[in-house]
Amino acid sequence: MKQEELIQLLEQIAPPEIADDFDNGRIGMILDLLFTKNREINKIAVTLDVTDDVLQKAANFKADILICHHTPLFHPIMVIPDYLAKRLKIAFDNNISIYAMHTNYDNADDGINTVLADMFGLRNVVMTDFGIIGTIESTPTADFVKSVSEKLNAPLLYAGDKTIQKVMICGGSCLNRHALSIAKENGVDAFLSSELKHSDVLRERGDMTIIDAGHYATENPGMRVLAERLKKELGNKAEVLFIDDNPGLKSI
Repeated sequence: MKQEELIQLLEQIAPPEIADDFDNGRIGMILDLLFTKNREINKIAVTLDVTDDVLQKAANFKADILICHHTPLFHPIMVIPDYLAKRLKIAFDNNISIYAMHTNYDNADDGINTVLADMFGLRNVVMTDFGIIGTIESTPTADFVKSVSEKLNAPLLYAGDKTIQKVMICGGSCLNRHALSIAKENGVDAFLSSELKHSDVLRERGDMTIIDAGHYATENPGMRVLAERLKKELGNKAEVLFIDDNPGLKSI
């Protein structure tokens, strides 16, 4: 398939205009080694993070393009550090372009947060500035937390001990003061996300259950689903490989 055809599909799935303002210039084709819109794309790799291991696996797959959630060039740089030079060299040596879908995919109708909502069976869902709010059958905190850990196959931290019915879910780094205020305004019983802030969230949660399931675990399922969707929609136009690169976080 042509590069332009693939980008049109990706922008239908996650329109760039629904990205948060801070993502301006950080989504789309981050590294364009295809050089022309008419370049053929035969193999597509999909992942959450652009790491050395991911790039090497994409190279072994002979991918023409790597679609990621987190751009490897989030902050402007004046000097290229060794770890970034190594990654870019793998991409350049193997002619792998990099395309990022970040908050536009978070906010998409079938994006990161919708995938999580489906995993936990949320009903009556409503999109907010920070994730999705929905309802589940009344469940004790301990049972809900166990279900979250099992479905995400991840260790987690939590605080709270109440019956949960209304849940707010946000993939990635949403356990902050602003998101907590949205959860409170909506009368949420439990807020599931990652990167828990001590003073801003943990101490200010009231009786709300807070669950930190980790950044990787709350976003990786959405990228896996994206890869499955591309396989289905593209058919024999291009091969699609999902590359899972678990950071290995454990609990004892």
